[in-house]
Amino acid sequence: MTEDEARSWVEETFSVPRETMERLDRFAKFLLAEARQQNLISASTFESVWSRHIVDSAQLLPLSEDVPAGPWLDLGSGAGFPGLVIAALSDGPVILVESRRKRVEFLAAAAEMLGLMDRVRIEHRQLETVPTLRAAVISARAFAPLDRLFALAARFSHSGTLWLLPKGRNAQSELAMAQETWQGAFHVKQSVTDTESSIIVARGIQRGRA
Repeated sequence: MTEDEARSWVEETFSVPRETMERLDRFAKFLLAEARQQNLISASTFESVWSRHIVDSAQLLPLSEDVPAGPWLDLGSGAGFPGLVIAALSDGPVILVESRRKRVEFLAAAAEMLGLMDRVRIEHRQLETVPTLRAAVISARAFAPLDRLFALAARFSHSGTLWLLPKGRNAQSELAMAQETWQGAFHVKQSVTDTESSIIVARGIQRGRA
């Protein structure tokens, strides 16, 4: 997917107004400027921010259309993927969990620039210390192996919570390992940006082998 194709995909999939595209463009430029000061994204993706990061995040949103009301909880938000992109393209509350101070400062500046401070909350702390809440959606991109992720984050879920977890080529093996300890309804969906990457979609996560 080229950068032009990525921009077109966002415009066509979400029917976003010009102002939203302009905000996302400003965010991409801000990200690249800051990425030269701290390791926000891999240097190899500097020329493909829209395809490798923005679309890779945005593709989660259509998968969440039937979730109950509640916040979207994004774990290890880092450079804002997927959490900030989700917030920019949707209307609900988004909670970003990030423990690193410089990343938190970046997220706060980016959220303000995008005009999202009324709907985005940033939890600057380790996940283990975040007060328990019930999330409608839980997302995590390159946060932790699946079995550890469930162990850390299951307390934020209920039976209707949707888990949207982008993974690389090891998605199936991670899922198989997690299912030795965790049960639920799982589906593996191919990423639209990378044929070797997948999204693990899950509901009803609870400890106990199926």
